[in-house]
Amino acid sequence: MDPLIQLLQINSNRSTSELAQILGLSEDEVVRRMRAAEADKTILGYNAVVDKQKAGHRGVTALIEVRITPEREGGFDRLAKRIAKFDQVRECFLMSGGYDLAVLVEGKDLLDVANFVAEKLSTLGGVLSTATHFQLKAYKQAGFLANSGDDEERLPVSP
Repeated sequence: MDPLIQLLQINSNRSTSELAQILGLSEDEVVRRMRAAEADKTILGYNAVVDKQKAGHRGVTALIEVRITPEREGGFDRLAKRIAKFDQVRECFLMSGGYDLAVLVEGKDLLDVANFVAEKLSTLGGVLSTATHFQLKAYKQAGFLANSGDDEERLPVSP
């Protein structure tokens, strides 16, 4: 993987001059490479990783397992792309195992997510079944430990 992309994944808040210094490149070259990566969709966007609880977020997050019927010409792609376009969907992945898609959604409350599943997701042609799992607490997200301000000790290990 491109070292510039790796640095941006770790901390996209670094200045172009800092990135240039780390990589031994000119600032103009860093800017050019970043713009090229944005243009060809290697870089899809930039996000802050936020502890939602500390930020006062009161919504809910759910992981929905979705089983779908693959289409003759397109496999899972057409339906998966259609599901991914819903505003509630934050992430959508084709999976191996007992279900086909893992869909991460956010809603203002449990009923909001339930309505999304019942009225939008389950009614799509090709969706065979869904299983919804609500997030209760985050321990790690996007590579960062959540609630790391807590001084927890390691659990004792017994033989």
